[in-house]
Amino acid sequence: MDILSIVGLLLALVAILGGSIAKGSGIDALWNGAAFVIVVVGTVAAALLQAKLQAFLHGMRIISWIFAAPRIDTEEAIDKLVNWSQIARKEGLLGLETLAEQETDTFSKKGLQLLVDGTEPETIRNILEVDLGTKEQFDLQGAKVFESMGIYAPTLGIIGAVMGLMAVMQNLAEPDKLGPGIAAAFVATIYGIASANLFFLPVSNKLKMTIQGQTAYREMIIDGITAIAEGENPRNIETKLRGYVL
Repeated sequence: MDILSIVGLLLALVAILGGSIAKGSGIDALWNGAAFVIVVVGTVAAALLQAKLQAFLHGMRIISWIFAAPRIDTEEAIDKLVNWSQIARKEGLLGLETLAEQETDTFSKKGLQLLVDGTEPETIRNILEVDLGTKEQFDLQGAKVFESMGIYAPTLGIIGAVMGLMAVMQNLAEPDKLGPGIAAAFVATIYGIASANLFFLPVSNKLKMTIQGQTAYREMIIDGITAIAEGENPRNIETKLRGYVL
C-alpha cells in the first residue's frame, strides 16, 4: 500500500474543503450540479473522444496502482537469475525446464522457455524486447488517459465559469441574484483546476513512474536471461544485474 498516495489525497481534500471553510464560504458553496456536469462529464467525454476504448478501460483498471503497484523485488529477481545461471552452467539449459513450468511471472517464464528451447541469445532479446515495448506502450496509453483529463479539466472549468456568468448577465435586473450567481459560476473553475492539479495530473505522473519501474525490472530480466544464454559466468551476471539496484 502506497501511504504517500493516501496522504496526498487526504491533504488535497483538506486543502480544498479546509480552505473553503477558512475563507468563510463554507463547504456548501463548493457544490454546484451544473458545474459538476460541465467539468466532470465534459472531461470524461473529451477523454473518451481522444482515447481508444481499450486504452481508456486499461487506464481505469491501473488507477489502483497509485495505491498498490504490482510487486517488484529486484533483489529477489537477481538471486533467481543467478540461481538459474548456476543450474544452466552445471546441468545445461535443459536443467531449467522444470523451473520454467513452475515460474509464475509470465515474462520470466517466456524467457526461460526460450532458453530451454535453445533459442539464440539475440533472438531471445528481440522477442522479449517486443513484449516489453508492447506492454509499456499499452500501460502508458492508460496513464495518458488521466494526463488528457488533467489538460481538459481546467479549460472546461473556464467554460463552466463563462456559462455561469452568462446566466448572471441575464439577471442584471435582479441584484439579489448576482452574488450567488457569480459565486456559482466560479465553482466550475475550482472543479476544473483542482481536479487537474490535485488528482488527474498527479495520478498520471505516478502511473508513469510505476510503469518506468516495471520496464527497468523487465529490462533486467532480459539482460539476465540473455547472459545465461550466452553462457556468462554466474558471478559476472550478478555483478551486471547489481547495476539495476539503486
